[in-house]
Formats: sequence, structure tokens, C-alpha cells
Amino acid sequence: MDESKDVVETVKKIFVVAGGELGGREFFRLKLAETAPEAVICADGGARHLEAVGRIPDLVIGDMDSIDPGTLRRYEELGCRIVRHARSKDETDTELALQEALRLEPAEVWIWGAMGKRLDHTLANIFLLSRGMKQAVLVKLVDQWCEVFMIARKTVMEGEKGQTVSLLPVTPKVTGVTLSGFEYPLKNSEMEMGYPYGVSNRLIENRGVIEIGSGLLLAIRYFQPDVFPEGEEG
Repeated sequence: MDESKDVVETVKKIFVVAGGELGGREFFRLKLAETAPEAVICADGGARHLEAVGRIPDLVIGDMDSIDPGTLRRYEELGCRIVRHARSKDETDTELALQEALRLEPAEVWIWGAMGKRLDHTLANIFLLSRGMKQAVLVKLVDQWCEVFMIARKTVMEGEKGQTVSLLPVTPKVTGVTLSGFEYPLKNSEMEMGYPYGVSNRLIENRGVIEIGSGLLLAIRYFQPDVFPEGEEG
């Protein structure tokens, strides 16, 4: 409905840009233009991604060990807020950036540059997704291939027929799992951590409904049907 579309378009979003692989630069540029986030916060070296698309970040935060000094100096001269932290800290730079984003009380935070070849960094960023749930904020990792987020209650996934959606339990058990609009539906089922039977489901409608009674599911939705990073097939 047009009314719901208008609501979605006015949702307050913040972009956090981490220092990992961005994915498609043009895809990022497109989403910046389409989404018009309230603020763009860079975690240290993530600022290089903003420089590449001609956007000045609202904030650069971190220990500044991976950002080019010339880039940092230029942003300071342009009025960008810089928050420096010591290298010996408990938080990752991306965590610090997410904390700043959540202080702005958004409805959604999209984290870019958070998935890549460093598995430890990718997993750390996945675990950060739960931070938004404490404030009822949707936090998701995004690149040109997919989006990753956590589900704790009924979620309606607006998408495209044929999109691959994987659902993985991140609590020991997830109960009352009901899926409709998917190739492999479920009704009041239970999923247990360590059994990846939720991998590579597919939307068979333009919307899928996911309901759970208790626990947390990690959702990975690929944007293009049968198109995966490096040409991998599901």
C-alpha cells in the first residue's frame, strides 16, 4: 500500500561505515542517495569509503590507526567531527561508531564495510546486531550482495520472488517458528543451534512472514536471486 511505503521512506536511518570491504561502490552511492540517512558515521578507516563517493562524514570515530592522516586532516578542515580513542580500548571502532549512532535514536542503523575476509571481524560485527534490539532499533550489516540482521519477533520481509533467505538460530533454541511465503514453510516449529537447516530457503512471494515465539534468529537475505559473492551458488 502507498501509505506503508510512505512510512518506510520516512523512517530515520543512520549509516555506519566500517573499515572492511565495502562491496560495490556504486551500490553504496545509490543507497546513500535513495535512503538519505540522517547521519553517516565512519569507524576509523571506513572514512576512505566516503572519500571515494564524495560524501563528507558527520563523524569519524576510533583510534585513528588505519585512516590516512591526510584524509583525516581534510575532514577536520571541512568541519567533520572527530572523536579519537586510545588504541588500548575494549571496544572495536565499529562498536564505538554504533554506540554513537544509537545515541541519535534512529529506527534503523545500516552498517557498511562490516563483512569481508577477516572472519573474526565479521563475527564481531554480527554479534553487534543484538545491541540495537535493546533499544528496539533494527541494526543490519549491508553490502551489495546481502543484508544481515536479527529477528526476535514477527517480521515481514518485503522482497522479490526467488531471493535466498537463510535463518540461523543464535540462541540455544528458537521456538514457535512459523514461515509463510517461503519455499520451505514452517508452522510452530523449533530450531536448535548447531543444526543449520534454515540455510538457503527462498521467497516464493514478494513478501515473507517470519514469526517466532522465543529466541533469536539471524537472517541473511541475498538481494539478487541466485547471485552470490564470487559467483558462488547456494
